[in-house]
Amino acid sequence: NLDLITFRINQTTTMIRILSILLFAYAISSYSQQISKEELVFLTPEWKGDRYLDGRPKVPVTLLERMKKVTLEEAWAVLKNENYKYQYAENWMTINPDSVLVGRAVTAIFVPGRPDIHRVIDEKGHDQDGRIKSQNSWTIDLLVPGDVYVVDQFGAHIDGPTIGDNLGNSIYAKTGNGIVYNGAIRDISGLKEIGSFTSFFKSYHPSHHLNKPDGQLNTTLIGINKPTRIGMATVMPGDVVLGRDGGVIFIPPHLVEKVVKTSEIVRLRDMFGHLRLREQKYTPGQIDSRWSDEIEKDFSKWLNDQIDELPVPKEQIQELLKTRTW
Repeated sequence: NLDLITFRINQTTTMIRILSILLFAYAISSYSQQISKEELVFLTPEWKGDRYLDGRPKVPVTLLERMKKVTLEEAWAVLKNENYKYQYAENWMTINPDSVLVGRAVTAIFVPGRPDIHRVIDEKGHDQDGRIKSQNSWTIDLLVPGDVYVVDQFGAHIDGPTIGDNLGNSIYAKTGNGIVYNGAIRDISGLKEIGSFTSFFKSYHPSHHLNKPDGQLNTTLIGINKPTRIGMATVMPGDVVLGRDGGVIFIPPHLVEKVVKTSEIVRLRDMFGHLRLREQKYTPGQIDSRWSDEIEKDFSKWLNDQIDELPVPKEQIQELLKTRTW
């Protein structure tokens, strides 16, 4: 009886080991760093426009161009009114600080390097997913014109930089844009030579990233185009990135047109108000408070008279005039 019990225990133990191996193999084979199209569509239900083949929202280029004149204050006010309170990230170092960064977010998530996870992700990426080279280049390979590479590098500093002038040139060649990078970069002088590489990053360090699971390992890539946290902001792939004046705001695709149109109206009203104040036609009190019917009528006339000279597309001004009753 004792021998039978021992045999049954050994048999059960062996079965448990086999089952554990099979479950681990299944988990690895089904694990995906990159979000699926179905999951991405599920997580962005408000977007009704075009999408990339992988499901990422594709905000039109025309709106991206108009977004370049939007201020952070204007975008923030619209998002706050829509109850999107966690879309702004601050305290950045910058390359080309006087330029404006606008584009569609492609996200990557790194964690501190862990050899066991890193090794199986490497094997699956190379053998099953057809990815090449090291993990820090995998997301960059997906970039297309108009994208902004948005990376949660958990603030990694010494031995943390994965972006230098080589990858910086590759990113710029693919996108015509820069990066939003929660971590350290290197080769900063070389990056500054890329004329329009407008970028936001947390720190600079001359060390380099280590990516050898059988030796020194600093980071492991665990997410591509998944929901990402940058500072106190939640970022989804396809969000429109607006970086300027030292800050970055991430605008959900379905609110981009509202942000742009609101900004344009504010811009036109400010231009008109400042002009009339310089002319001393109205007092500051009249311009700073709710406008009277007289001022509103004057504003409509000014819009119509100056329609070809104003820094807002003519068709947008015509659309605005149709909605006005003054």
